[in-house]
Amino acid sequence: MKPFEEFLQEKQQRVKAFEQDKELQTLSKNWLQASMARKYVYNFSWMDRPIIQYPQDILAVQELVWEVEPDLIIETGIAHGGSLILSASLLALLDMSDAIQEGKTIDPRNSKRMVLGVDIDIRQHNRVAIEEHPMASRIKMLQGSSVDHEIVKQVSDIASGYERVLVFLDSMHTHDHVLAELESYTPLVTKGSYCVVFDTFVEDMPPGFFADRPWDVGNNPKTAVRKYLENHDEFVIDKELENKLLITVAPDGYLKRIK
Repeated sequence: MKPFEEFLQEKQQRVKAFEQDKELQTLSKNWLQASMARKYVYNFSWMDRPIIQYPQDILAVQELVWEVEPDLIIETGIAHGGSLILSASLLALLDMSDAIQEGKTIDPRNSKRMVLGVDIDIRQHNRVAIEEHPMASRIKMLQGSSVDHEIVKQVSDIASGYERVLVFLDSMHTHDHVLAELESYTPLVTKGSYCVVFDTFVEDMPPGFFADRPWDVGNNPKTAVRKYLENHDEFVIDKELENKLLITVAPDGYLKRIK
């Protein structure tokens, strides 16, 4: 066995062992709860724009983008734009990789790869900052509810021109809203790609943990995922990725399209 193959095999064995390691899982869950209570998730930025994600999930997004090689990433929820910038920069790296392999020069302004962000309220100062960012040429934004029929139609029309589509759902975290997003956007996900549903961890926190929000235990993205999967066997939960991360806001939220 070659050294790299041996390394990968050891990693797979280690990750599989994590699945049975209840002590480590409990420690990870407790740390997530304690750090979330202290707003740890608000500490980070990507290329100078705030990104409200845990570092582990940021790394997972990088792995998924490199694996899937999407030409379109759809994101619901924009906030300060850090996640859009992250996705755009990863698409830029894919273009760079293609250019190196093909011996060509790619002008980012002419690249087909794009990030499409949707938010019900894109605040003007965030819009300006995103539009002035070096990654702006790869980003398009739509303002409106992600489950509004007209917005869904616009997104679907844009997605029809792309071959490999990856979707991130991270807007309103109530059961009904996320379920509506899943029904609207999963048809756009291409086989072998993912729909990532963020903040499913709400179901695993104590009741009332998000006292100032409309979501709670029993009414959150994870309950929506469970309901959606009852009638959609074209998606499966990527438990291997979740077991590797241990600390993630998206347990049971990394959905891979298998057919």
